[in-house]
Amino acid sequence: MFLELIATFVAGLAAAGLVMLVNRTIGGRLPRWFTPAFAGAAMIGFTIWNEYNWFNHTTSQLPEGIEVVSTVEKTAIYRPWTYIAPYIDRFAAVDYASIMTNPQAPDHRIVSVVFMGRWSPVRQVRMLFDCEGGRRIDLVDGIDLDPDGLPPEGTPWIGMESDSPLLIGACKEV
Repeated sequence: MFLELIATFVAGLAAAGLVMLVNRTIGGRLPRWFTPAFAGAAMIGFTIWNEYNWFNHTTSQLPEGIEVVSTVEKTAIYRPWTYIAPYIDRFAAVDYASIMTNPQAPDHRIVSVVFMGRWSPVRQVRMLFDCEGGRRIDLVDGIDLDPDGLPPEGTPWIGMESDSPLLIGACKEV
């Protein structure tokens, strides 16, 4: 975040320098307000470009075996251009290298799901998916599997739609 702030200031300074150079070249015909206005526009433009470029840049840095399964597009009233072209604010990805299957329950899979957001820390959650039943359990502290790799009786499952991108991604054959 700090480096993005520095890059935004550099874009503004570069734009101001360019306007000053052009103004000097044409003999000082530009109005005085033009330099700070152009610098501000460049900083806003860089910030907008950075928001839209975040998803592509971040996903290009993901290691092999991690695949994006769902994205969340964002719009905001204070960013009116996002109603025309929403930007991706966060996404979920499945780590296919982490998939574990159980011979006693072939329709169950344990998968690491990575959640990434533009301004939030990366979270990785291990989940047990029941591919046949269309449900999941988040394997957080306090949920242990029995010796057969199954959840304890009475553990609450989270129901999922059959067309859920997360369920489809976790249950697809790799």
